[in-house]
Amino acid sequence: MRIILATEGPRLPAERALEQPCGGVEIATAMLVRALAQGGHAVTVLAGTAAAERDGDGALWAPSAEGAADLVIANRAPKLFTILPKGRRVLWLHNPARYLAKPRHAIPLLLARPRIVVLGPSHRASLPRLFAGAAVEIPLAVAPPFTAGGTAHGPPAPRAVFASNPLRNLDALLAIWAARILPAVPDASLHIYAGAGVYGGPQKLADRAAPVMERAAHTPGVVLCGPQPRAVLAESYARARAMLYLGDPGETFCLAVAEAQAMGLPCILGAEGAVAERVRDGQSGIVARDHDAFAEAAIRILRDDAAWSAMHHAALTQPPPPDWAEVAARFVALARP
Repeated sequence: MRIILATEGPRLPAERALEQPCGGVEIATAMLVRALAQGGHAVTVLAGTAAAERDGDGALWAPSAEGAADLVIANRAPKLFTILPKGRRVLWLHNPARYLAKPRHAIPLLLARPRIVVLGPSHRASLPRLFAGAAVEIPLAVAPPFTAGGTAHGPPAPRAVFASNPLRNLDALLAIWAARILPAVPDASLHIYAGAGVYGGPQKLADRAAPVMERAAHTPGVVLCGPQPRAVLAESYARARAMLYLGDPGETFCLAVAEAQAMGLPCILGAEGAVAERVRDGQSGIVARDHDAFAEAAIRILRDDAAWSAMHHAALTQPPPPDWAEVAARFVALARP
């Protein structure tokens, strides 16, 4: 099958994406391309303006493509259908979908009439009613080394991690940490794996994140670790006690929580966005309805060895999520009538 995917993101094949810090959309795109190519399909990715090059999996990354395809995928932006050739059309969404109601997105979407891939129930709920009937849910999968999962071990030191966009409620987490969590667990530390470098270092994001990271640098008990490749994150999660994340309305899946759970790391979460879909509430993590409940849950998991062990084992023994080969197969199925 010939498959063409167009993206406004960087030209970043899996062999590079797995070796450097990058955001959820970037790793998801790279892993889908790899899975499609390894599944025997002829894959072309329209990205960038440089000369065409073939990656190690056999996918072609090019500025343009000629001729019809069996399946054409626009990554996030409906306007990309204007550069895609003929073929069964799919729009792959990663952000909350309310923006599709704006005329500049709605018009090319109505002209293309694609199937619309969303990542889960809360993501589907953000679709404008006009496009709800075109939606199909295909969740993301974790990438190596998280695919290998974690191993059972005893309770570690009270070390928490945060690994998301610093603009996604890190400020509020820092306030809860300083006022409630650290006074109750004085030997605890919060390791922050965040920074504009995860998203390729766009200056606007760096400027907006700078005040938050500055406050983090001066918050007691906080260790700034900077953006890290997935191998480093996996090692950190294996030594950590909990992931702390209040969530954000912009979260439509949250690979960071999925990766933490794969390693057996209990997650203390807020209720915003899709993060609650990544844990079994009360078993492999806790979804707190307000900041007081969040602080209480974090303190408990950092201090109570029995509670930690139960959640650690629940995370390790939950049914495995789909892998990228399964995700790719579900995309391929959309090419059929």
